[in-house]
Amino acid sequence: MYIGDWTFGKPDGYGTLSVLLPGTKQYATKYCGGWKNGKKHGYGMHFDKGSAVYGGEWSEGHRGGGWGKMWYESGDVYEGEWMKDKNHGRGTILLANGSWFEGTWRDGKKNGNGKFYYSDKGQIYEGIWLDGKAKCGTMSDFGRNEAPAPTQCPIPQLQLVDMQLVLSEAKSAYLERINTTFPLHDTLTGKE
Repeated sequence: MYIGDWTFGKPDGYGTLSVLLPGTKQYATKYCGGWKNGKKHGYGMHFDKGSAVYGGEWSEGHRGGGWGKMWYESGDVYEGEWMKDKNHGRGTILLANGSWFEGTWRDGKKNGNGKFYYSDKGQIYEGIWLDGKAKCGTMSDFGRNEAPAPTQCPIPQLQLVDMQLVLSEAKSAYLERINTTFPLHDTLTGKE
């Protein structure tokens, strides 16, 4: 059931879509927000089965075209950019266990530069991600003394003359290899 603005027989403007709950005579709100030519468009709130909720920008019926926040049934929360129903661009996901990732996403996976904070161990991984997997970076202690389950030993300090140079060279070599195989990894290089 749709209640809201219409244009030429289609939802257009602001409105609420509700669905009949199976086996009952009650309706539950499925979506409340902007519409354009019969599709979700602009800002709106979408309520999935269970307790998952998305609030943010929509474009032609898909989550995306801007910023949004998704509360997952698992307790995880993602806030950032979306494109075609997937995390895409800059964003942060806070996991139910307290750990979090902040960085760039592509097609729903971690891609490019990012930081993963292991809150239970008091460590942080900072580096490059490709298709959701960490590829090149550094692990260091971060709030280890306050962590509920820190590792037995702290990560030792590196005694390199120029740690950033070593990491930069490793990153460049990795990106060169990736760009040779997959030339369009703009989120890794930051270039258009």
